[in-house]
Amino acid sequence: MKSKRAIIMLTLSVLLGIAAVMLAARWMGQQAASDKTTVLVASSDMELGQAITPTMVQSVPWPAGAVPAGAFDDPKKLEGRVVRISIFKGEPVLAPKLAPEGTKAGLDSVIKEGHRAITVKVNEVVGVAGFLAPGSYVDLLVNFRDERDKPMSRVVLERIMVLAIAQEAQRPDESKPRVVNAVTLEVTPEQAEKIDLARNIGTLSLILRNQIDTQDAATDGVRQQNLFAAETPAPVASAPVPVKKVVRRAKPKPVAAKPVEDSSSRVEVIRGLQKATADF
Repeated sequence: MKSKRAIIMLTLSVLLGIAAVMLAARWMGQQAASDKTTVLVASSDMELGQAITPTMVQSVPWPAGAVPAGAFDDPKKLEGRVVRISIFKGEPVLAPKLAPEGTKAGLDSVIKEGHRAITVKVNEVVGVAGFLAPGSYVDLLVNFRDERDKPMSRVVLERIMVLAIAQEAQRPDESKPRVVNAVTLEVTPEQAEKIDLARNIGTLSLILRNQIDTQDAATDGVRQQNLFAAETPAPVASAPVPVKKVVRRAKPKPVAAKPVEDSSSRVEVIRGLQKATADF
């Protein structure tokens, strides 16, 4: 009887445990479903200047507490909007990456407020061997002659975004660099003035930089004397000159002369074996 009762109690415990697990899993599933929302992401890469169509976005589940600022959940709100910053496949479509509503597709739609677009003529060297692409950041270097008619090279502008290369505003295949003859840059009016002056007084070159590098390089430029400055040799230590020691010898003291005895008044007297002198 005792063994039968124990088996019944064990069976009931197992059944109750299974039921509790099922109820907990169901409750957690309901909670997870209630904390989800939908966010529109790019179904393909979007280049700057493109107008968004319904086929370019798709809805995906997204945690309700982690929705990015400026995200969209209604495809109708994105129809016709123009991409201002490139968006990659699977990336959420955010308002800061889009041009203002009512903007028409084209290069002028991606220019930020207060900025302008200026085109710079380049060649294979100036254009960084064809590796420039829309969305890249460059520094501008000018080679000119200073007020003393001496050659000088200096960076005049830093972190300038490339809007287009040649007549294309879309990023090409990065594995195939392409040499172009013109690059369009996004600048402020003051920067446009500097570029216009720089290309008239000297030769412009573009320096490709990392997109996440925001630190300015404060340089004073380089001149010919800096470029070919010879290294000053370190001074060679010369051997010390031996110093001759001067030994001062003491002067001999004058010796007083002994008085010379006058022998004219002295008489030597000899008596037998004895000898004596007598003075007169």
